[in-house]
Amino acid sequence: MRDPPQNSVGTLLEALPYIREFHGKTVVIKYGGAAMEDPALREEFARDVVLLKYVGLNPIVVHGGGPEITAYMERLGMPVEFVGGLRVSNAETVEVAKMVLVGKVNKDIVLRLNRHGQPAVGLCGDDGLLFRVSRQAGPGGEDVGFVGKIDRVDVDVLNHIAQDYIPVVASMGADREGNSYNVNADEAAGAVARALGAYKVIFLTDVDGWLRDPADPDSVISEAGADEVEDVLDDIAGGMRPKLKACLDAIHGGVTFAHIVDGRVPHSLLLELFTDAGIGTKIRPAV
Repeated sequence: MRDPPQNSVGTLLEALPYIREFHGKTVVIKYGGAAMEDPALREEFARDVVLLKYVGLNPIVVHGGGPEITAYMERLGMPVEFVGGLRVSNAETVEVAKMVLVGKVNKDIVLRLNRHGQPAVGLCGDDGLLFRVSRQAGPGGEDVGFVGKIDRVDVDVLNHIAQDYIPVVASMGADREGNSYNVNADEAAGAVARALGAYKVIFLTDVDGWLRDPADPDSVISEAGADEVEDVLDDIAGGMRPKLKACLDAIHGGVTFAHIVDGRVPHSLLLELFTDAGIGTKIRPAV
């Protein structure tokens, strides 16, 4: 019998203390970007999340699905408009978004997790009154329609399901009158992590991490305190801002660490959690 390759043994030994540290801990994963769109990365993500469950963590997946919503809207001849990164959403837009996110994207993720060996259950903000939302305006006060901000997360349903299953949460919610809203998936993941008191929240994205210079992919900030993020948040534009804001909201709510990780890298989730070097950016509480 051949000896196993030494680098494989080293990898397992490197992972062991992290597996021990994280055993029984809750990790919220915001799933999106290329990791959701590339077929090979979709399969690897499912295997990685299943592995987390097998080694004793409690993974909870929160997802959006903007590109698929846009594709279906275009097929239906509906106008697609964004203001400050928020999808302008009338009642018809929200109906399509709900059908795509809850009826298709969510179930595709659930099926992949099931197929790779762990039972998963799909949810959205309506289930168990998980999210209570209210309407929010655009960054300049614009009316963007049925775009919601999360006012409350009721985690009872998540705690109950996560005992035996992997919860997969679509970022939709409703207000007290029963109106449905689009919810930014980054915000939803941060709010879920905060409400659960998760150990970690991880945001999969399409850049190497938080870049000191957005034009320089080699300028990744590997670690920063929440106070450092707060000092510069108002100067950050684009898709990184809601991720950093969600990191801050989670940290201020008691989450131990928040991570922004390049989901284009195969097994980036495992590399960030179980290796000494990690990848991407880690946000920690202020010292």
